[in-house]
Amino acid sequence: MATTTLTRTEPTTIEKMRGLRWSIAGDSANAVFVEFTFFGSVFILFLDALALSKGQIGIVLSLFPFAGLIAPFIAPRVARFGYKRTFITFWGIRKFFAALLLLTPWVYGRAGENAAILFVAFCTAAFALCRATAETGKYPWTQEYVPNQVRGKYSAVDNVFTTIVGFMAVAAAGYVIAHNSGLTGFMLLIALGVAFGLVGVWAYSHIPGGAPVATPKQKNQRELWTAVNDHNFRYYLLGIALMTLATAPMISFLPLFMVEEVRLPQSQVVLLQNGVLVGSLLSVFAWGWAADRYGSAPVMLSGVLLRILLPICWLFMPKGSPYSLYVALSIAFLQGVANMGWAIGSARLLFVSVVPPDKKSDYMALYYAWIGVIGGLSQLLGGWILDLSGDLALDLGIVQINPYTPLFLLGITLPLGSLFFLRRVHTDSNVGIGRFAGLLFRGNPFLAVESMIRYHMAKDEQTAVRLTERLGRSRSLLTIEELLEALADPRFNVRFEAIVAIGHTRPDEQLLQALNQVLHGNDPALGVMAAWSLGRSHDNRAAEPLHTALDSDYRSIRAHSARSLGTLGDQSAIPTLQARLSVETDHGLRIAYVSALGQLQAIEATEAMLALLADEPEEPARLELALALARLTGEEHTFIQLLRQSRHDQGTVLAQAITGLEKKWRKVGDTAMSPTLAHLTQSAAACSTGDLTAGLTHLCRFLQTGDFTMLPPFQQMILRECTAHLEADGAVRLEYALLALHLLAVSP
Repeated sequence: MATTTLTRTEPTTIEKMRGLRWSIAGDSANAVFVEFTFFGSVFILFLDALALSKGQIGIVLSLFPFAGLIAPFIAPRVARFGYKRTFITFWGIRKFFAALLLLTPWVYGRAGENAAILFVAFCTAAFALCRATAETGKYPWTQEYVPNQVRGKYSAVDNVFTTIVGFMAVAAAGYVIAHNSGLTGFMLLIALGVAFGLVGVWAYSHIPGGAPVATPKQKNQRELWTAVNDHNFRYYLLGIALMTLATAPMISFLPLFMVEEVRLPQSQVVLLQNGVLVGSLLSVFAWGWAADRYGSAPVMLSGVLLRILLPICWLFMPKGSPYSLYVALSIAFLQGVANMGWAIGSARLLFVSVVPPDKKSDYMALYYAWIGVIGGLSQLLGGWILDLSGDLALDLGIVQINPYTPLFLLGITLPLGSLFFLRRVHTDSNVGIGRFAGLLFRGNPFLAVESMIRYHMAKDEQTAVRLTERLGRSRSLLTIEELLEALADPRFNVRFEAIVAIGHTRPDEQLLQALNQVLHGNDPALGVMAAWSLGRSHDNRAAEPLHTALDSDYRSIRAHSARSLGTLGDQSAIPTLQARLSVETDHGLRIAYVSALGQLQAIEATEAMLALLADEPEEPARLELALALARLTGEEHTFIQLLRQSRHDQGTVLAQAITGLEKKWRKVGDTAMSPTLAHLTQSAAACSTGDLTAGLTHLCRFLQTGDFTMLPPFQQMILRECTAHLEADGAVRLEYALLALHLLAVSP
């Protein structure tokens, strides 16, 4: 007989977004409860005050994760009862068992130390079972009520509030413990924690979704086995397992390490949690933004790598030093950054990529049970290792071996093993960890982030244009999304500036594709700039769209595409440009082709380039053509330097250049050239007095009588053309004199 399935309507996106604020409020109140009761440094110090051994502490802490083993067995009932109803009910009941801890001093006084320890263990076990039941409903419910498109942002905002609240809670806990002796301070904190926990339950009750749903038992079993056989899910669980075994015992017993080995007071140890919270607070938005933009995997793997650094830092930190607290706070800050990257990345990966939404009940139950088993074993393992290594003490100078060293070594090696599995999980990201690191460290990430924030706050076109320019000036690929957004802006000036900014930033496949679309669009003004920007990218992937654009309907785009191919140094464009130059009638296009051929050092086009220079009436164009010929030698700075200096004092500059040329030729020691070199002496003397006509006449005589057969044929051709025009035009065509001096200066 078929089981009737209850109809369940999932909340709308609007309802989900409204419920997120209640989720944040509940998490913030719960943050106080966490710090004051079972999960902060306060609880570890409370157990230590009850005289529990490290092994016993490990057993008590293992009760929390081991309780998760019930998740696969109760998941169908949780689904039928309702994810939200289950969570609210058992999340509230667990506060009662937390409140029972307030009776610990009474039990201790009436029945003794052992009875008090058993009483605390009972309260912890009952609390853990309620927690496990509640969270069996919480995980599927969370996947439902948090929209995927804002999951990273939500995690960031949620963590900001919980971190700030946690920061204040830790500060208060440190103050209370420092000013109260025995168990009094702990009892006060537990009472306050329970009160805040009840406020959190009230806030959670306002979140939508999580309605009951009936699932046939057989179907549930099939989905359970589907989860077990899901390779992607298994890789994720194995990676999570190694990370938990590496970090859970290390972090749990860290307060005792700080007290026993680093020799910090308990009140300062509690305050170290503030360093973690500050690191979390300052990095949370960056991690959340990065997760939504680049996917879960690079954020999660970055968190793994940062976590590997933590035990290395703890191994080498000074112990019993006046600076120990400050070093510990610095490492705690790094711990907060690492924890936040790992938490946001791994959680987002679980909800978005690993767990199918239609099978979330059994997937989440298996996940929760798995982390429960591994978490419990990790706490037992941590306590067992510390008991076995209790007598370990060895001073190696730069590092001291102590009972906690084995835990730190596990914290280094096991995360490296987790990378093997986590890198195999299919994700929503196409950005690898290497490229992600490049995004963070190439260019100016600080300018990039500042510009991105201000860009989204721009209220007028002028501000948007200015900030778009800053996006490009950062030369950081972090700004890709903003540049693509600016490229699609309805305001022409913003789009124009976006193309310029892309030309100034580092090349990227997405940006090159966007420029390609603009290049072949219907706006020639933007198309011209796109051609320029593609050339400036200096990326070989830009060559193909530029080749295609040589057939554009717009002459301006064809001209700029040719110039950009020259800028790219694309030798394959030489035959095409030569062929077009030979048949082209448009004057501007012919100059563009010659300019590109000059940059490509196409010496086979020398004759055609000289012909165009000879017929050019405009001086700016003549100088560009002369530069193209100068570039055939592979150098251009000599020509540009001569040209710039000659704009201020032609005679002196020419005289200096000719004198330098004379010294160069005299060093050769060819006596047959002595009469010819006399023309250079006379030319320099005439130019120095301002008589350019006489000076260039003597320079022409030198070119006519000198032996330049050692030069390549194309250079000899250029010199013959320069000689002819100097004789015919003199100072009227000064570019020929500059070109001749350039060729002779750079020749061997």
